[in-house]
Amino acid sequence: MSNTKEKKKMGLTTKIFISLLAGALFGVILCYLVPKSSIKDDVIVEGILYVIGQGFIRLMKMLVVPLVFCSIVCGSMSIGDTKKLGTVGVRTLVFYLFTTAVAVTVALSVGNLINPGKGLDMSSIQQNAAEVESMKATTLTETLLNIIPDNPLNALANGTMLQIIVFALIVGVILAKLGERTETVSNFFSQFNDIMMEMTMMVMGLAPIGVFCLIARTFANIGFSAFIPLAKYMIGVLLALALQCFVVYLGLLKGFTGLNPFKFIKKFFPVMAFAFSTATSNATIPLSIDTLSKKMGVSKKISSFTIPLGATINMDGTAIMQGVAVVFAAQAFGIHLSLTDYVTVIGTATLASIGTAGVPSVGLVTLTMVFNSVGLPVEAIGLIMGIDRILDMTRTAVNITGDAVCTTIVAHQNKALDREIFNKKEEKA
Repeated sequence: MSNTKEKKKMGLTTKIFISLLAGALFGVILCYLVPKSSIKDDVIVEGILYVIGQGFIRLMKMLVVPLVFCSIVCGSMSIGDTKKLGTVGVRTLVFYLFTTAVAVTVALSVGNLINPGKGLDMSSIQQNAAEVESMKATTLTETLLNIIPDNPLNALANGTMLQIIVFALIVGVILAKLGERTETVSNFFSQFNDIMMEMTMMVMGLAPIGVFCLIARTFANIGFSAFIPLAKYMIGVLLALALQCFVVYLGLLKGFTGLNPFKFIKKFFPVMAFAFSTATSNATIPLSIDTLSKKMGVSKKISSFTIPLGATINMDGTAIMQGVAVVFAAQAFGIHLSLTDYVTVIGTATLASIGTAGVPSVGLVTLTMVFNSVGLPVEAIGLIMGIDRILDMTRTAVNITGDAVCTTIVAHQNKALDREIFNKKEEKA
């Protein structure tokens, strides 16, 4: 029975990947080969593709709050021992903050190597300035205070992820502490968690259609023309993302666990493809937990705690975009940044990534906070906005890979990793 289920899962990830490629191809055909008309623009691109794609994203968002809340409560409850939970939490937090600081450093280095902002026509930067002005960035003190919910029900209603995680952690720890006295409540959360996982699998059945529509609309609107003026900036971000994903993450995985990094990427690749197509870390939470459990041998006790936490606080891809964007803006406006400025950027981008919502393009909002920290004009974000969707998709794939690597390392350190499952060859669908 479980064998057929696994085969079905393999079939779904293959379908998602095929629909990703098919959607990109269909979008390019629409962009370049189909002439402009109300049928193409209003009915197909902004009608059918938009409604189905956004409908799928909304279904995924619908799952996020109850799923994360129950996952964290069950995760912290099943770890049980407060001391052990503290160890897992501290290790996870330190790993996430460390990799984010490394990510910004990699991005600043790549940015200074490529010099993306030199020789740029400044007139184009003013285009989206009005839209940028409407963006609001929170200060560092607000970010830290916003971690504590003043009203947990309000946090749940508004989907304020970091506050939800803090409240869920406290509830889970108390349930573990009280044991049998709160057995009914513990069972409720465990059973509700199962309901959310089942609902997730039902929604995931629609993933190939949703992914096809999301990708097709992106390429139909953007094509390739928007990439050319900003090619150097794009190359800088993509190069830094590749270094973070394949050198930093896989190096840490090999160093801490001794596992085969290539086998890890091969098994986790379908989740990366799904994250790329949806551009939202939160949507991949259930798929990440499921893949880590069934293909990597990571205990759900660990992953149900670290993956939702990572989707909220581990935004290495976003931090990389911000690092390259800082160099790009400084060069485009002819502003010299000192070593102290770069250290400020590393610190601000690392802390700004905590509490960044795992939804599309939110990195542009926190980028205003990073720019303000070193006195860069926020108008530069106007130019970046034009091509951010593709970069957003790529950095989301990197973000969730970092979450998975951290989870695997923490599971290994807590003897919650089954190496036999990890090394087991996958059956063909």
